[in-house]
Amino acid sequence: MLIVYWFSLLVVLYTYIGYGVVMAMLARLRNRPYPMPITEENLPTISIIIPAYNEAEILGPKIRNTLQFNYPKERLQVIVITDGSDDGSDAIVHAFPQVTGMHQAPREGKAMAINRAMQIVQGSITVLTDANAMVDPASLRLLVAHFADNRVGGASGEKRIASPAREEVSAGGEGLYWIYESWLKEQDAAVQTLVGAAGELFAFRTRLFQPFEPDTILDDFMLSLRICLKGYRIAYEPGATAIETGSVSLAEEQKRKVRIAAGGYQSMARLKMLQNARDKPMLLFQYISHRVLRWTITPLCLVLLMISNLALVIQDKGDFYSFSFWLQCLFYGAAAAGWLGALINKKWPVVSAIYYFVFMHWSAILGGIMYFSGKHTASWEKSKRLNLPVKENQAG
Repeated sequence: MLIVYWFSLLVVLYTYIGYGVVMAMLARLRNRPYPMPITEENLPTISIIIPAYNEAEILGPKIRNTLQFNYPKERLQVIVITDGSDDGSDAIVHAFPQVTGMHQAPREGKAMAINRAMQIVQGSITVLTDANAMVDPASLRLLVAHFADNRVGGASGEKRIASPAREEVSAGGEGLYWIYESWLKEQDAAVQTLVGAAGELFAFRTRLFQPFEPDTILDDFMLSLRICLKGYRIAYEPGATAIETGSVSLAEEQKRKVRIAAGGYQSMARLKMLQNARDKPMLLFQYISHRVLRWTITPLCLVLLMISNLALVIQDKGDFYSFSFWLQCLFYGAAAAGWLGALINKKWPVVSAIYYFVFMHWSAILGGIMYFSGKHTASWEKSKRLNLPVKENQAG
């Protein structure tokens, strides 16, 4: 049990502390210049794709937000695809003559919707953005500046979680998580590349697009990693912000997290990074450390850490293991308090964050079970989000 305990502890510590420290140290050794703004006459043509499934409530504001971007209108193409929607979303799109609408009755999932939209893309740069994410008008210019570097194949914006006046626990916990993710992405990009882009706002060179398999779950992740495998890097632009609200409840957030975890397993099976990234050691290192460990090994190590620690206490292996066990009990007790807070819609910053951490890893385990049981689907029901933001929590 000693080996199991120490292996599990080291994996958890490396995943959430060690990797960040290593990347921060490596980032200090790199002097990657910040991209200069592109002159007006050299701005590339951009096609914006907004996949929307039954988003009638938010689609009008989203389109108006998109049309207000600080970018030459003659170099901008906006495509909204509402496949499968039956709430009048397609009629809303038709009210905007500047927008190209696409709609078909069958619902084939987001990945297939993007495949269809890519067939009519005209811009040299394509931008994917979610229907429920409001984007800062200056974001496009900030994103395209990165493409002056021919080694950049994509550029990801920064996701922010917005909180209404009466904040749900899921929004607070998710916001704290994205603050950490934002910092870690800065280190990743400074060293080499992001290992996964924010689907809320992601720009890429149109010619690098590879059509998705019909049942793809994590389209943004698959797209960004395939671009990296072609020898390009994904840049990170924290000034290009996309704001969305947290899930309306932890039950809804669990649906989303389980889906992401199932998509993570699917991506690992399809990307075959150990085989395809053998000549890209830094990319492989980032991928395993930042993604594979979180989706697969670390959640299981948290379980093994508790079980092995209990066994060591029973075997009376020493005061250190007793202290470690009670520390874990305190940690999970705080998570239980956060769960109770969620039931009565109360947010206590520390315990809510601990609960979100535990909840996130439990969802990852459920996602793995769902993937291997074959119950995952590309046309997942979307998670319900809180109403439009009143104040923001910065996140990545």
